[in-house]
Amino acid sequence: MTQRHGNMIRGLASVNRSSHYEGRFGRMFRFLHPAHFGNTEPEVIDRLTRLGNAMSATFDPPRDGKDDEESGIPALYTYFGQFIDHDITFDPMSSLQKQNDPDALTDFRSPAFDLDNVYGRGPDDQPYFYDNAAAQGFLLGDAISGGDADARDLQRNQMGRALIGDPRNDENSIVSQLQGLFLRFHNRTAQDNPKLPFEEIQKLVRYHYQYVILEDFLPRIINAHVLSDLRENGRYTQSKLRYFHWKKSPFLPVEFSVAAYRLGHSMIRPGYRLNDDTLLPIFPVKAQSLPEGLAGFRAMNPQWGIDWGRFIDIDTRQYDGTEEENKRRLQFAYRIDTSLVNPLSSLPTAVASDPPPSLAQRNLIRGWRLSLPSGQSVAHAMNIKPIHDKEILIGKGVDKPDAPLQSIVDVDPAFSGNCPLWTYVLAEAMQGQASVEVPVTEKVTITTPLLGPVGGRIVAEVFLGLMFGDKHSLLNAAPGWTPEKGNDYRLRDFVAYALGR
Repeated sequence: MTQRHGNMIRGLASVNRSSHYEGRFGRMFRFLHPAHFGNTEPEVIDRLTRLGNAMSATFDPPRDGKDDEESGIPALYTYFGQFIDHDITFDPMSSLQKQNDPDALTDFRSPAFDLDNVYGRGPDDQPYFYDNAAAQGFLLGDAISGGDADARDLQRNQMGRALIGDPRNDENSIVSQLQGLFLRFHNRTAQDNPKLPFEEIQKLVRYHYQYVILEDFLPRIINAHVLSDLRENGRYTQSKLRYFHWKKSPFLPVEFSVAAYRLGHSMIRPGYRLNDDTLLPIFPVKAQSLPEGLAGFRAMNPQWGIDWGRFIDIDTRQYDGTEEENKRRLQFAYRIDTSLVNPLSSLPTAVASDPPPSLAQRNLIRGWRLSLPSGQSVAHAMNIKPIHDKEILIGKGVDKPDAPLQSIVDVDPAFSGNCPLWTYVLAEAMQGQASVEVPVTEKVTITTPLLGPVGGRIVAEVFLGLMFGDKHSLLNAAPGWTPEKGNDYRLRDFVAYALGR
């Protein structure tokens, strides 16, 4: 809906409130004890640091062509997952430097899939987002080349900062251009439906977005048997939610936000080819003579337009292994495993101003500070047999590793039966690999780790719970709705429509 002056942002009406914040984090498993990794803080930090080091890969430059670490999931899904995260969470006050209490963490983002990171407070409160002459379509920025002919940067202020609903959607060049696709999707929907009011256009965009989440994104990252257990007569059913419950309205469990949904960190590639002329690492690596990276919060380089066929299967690309074909092939997300690419082990100070600079270490330490239970404890609470310590392997989940992977107890015996939840979720995925049809003409079969019974169940129940907890969502307001193209609608169709195809 359009937000009027003085009206609450849609979605915030259904979250817990106080005089200090809108929205809250909480726990799915309140009765479980925190994982215990030592008797003193230095001892704990040392162990988690060593595990974080073991989960960080050695330097591997971005390159074209097939990669043994690739999954069968097109690369755009990594950043679509990041976009979703920004839609439902915003926690600017937390810090690794303090003992965080999840019951007091502030979620300034409404816990709903409502695209408030796109629409902001609406055209009445934030008219500078919108072009009133184009039926309240979004304003776009300067033209960028290298990708599709109509590509444009986000609208920006004089400091180069994007004028969008959530500044984080400008934190790298890929999610920034994905944000632009959402603006273009809205604009085209408005153009194709000139008689519909803004609120109905907005609702159509949200329904397409939520449909892709339910019918495409979740099946891409979660094992099918986990999702089928949440359906009844082919449809997701709220009564099937066993673990995600709330008294009045949904919240974001820390088991989800600090552990299970951080699967995307393992899916990030060392770098990406944006177009014929641009192959960049995710962050600058000056020691390897890579001075430029994909970092955002600045005006887009006009030569960095994304050729979307390199990120999502919107077309069929021949591939025979030649250098030129390598440059044009569809890039895939890395496999969900217990390994993060090297640039993530040394985050720039602009991204991580406080120590440690390693993303793996930051995730592990944050989970401990938030008193998360171990992965085995959560498995027992779900009546699931935990995977054995020797099956919790640390490293790249490739088909033919150069050397046998070490188990978590090889890193430190303190992790025996006591694996940090984030690591457990990733290791569990490595145990349940599935063959995925590859949407290119390469004659290969790619095994793709997918979230299993613990990690997949946490993610699926939170996604479904947030939708069932929002009376405006697709599952409540329009059950059974499908896009005009039919029930095989996927993220590629969303992208193609935004591009005008």
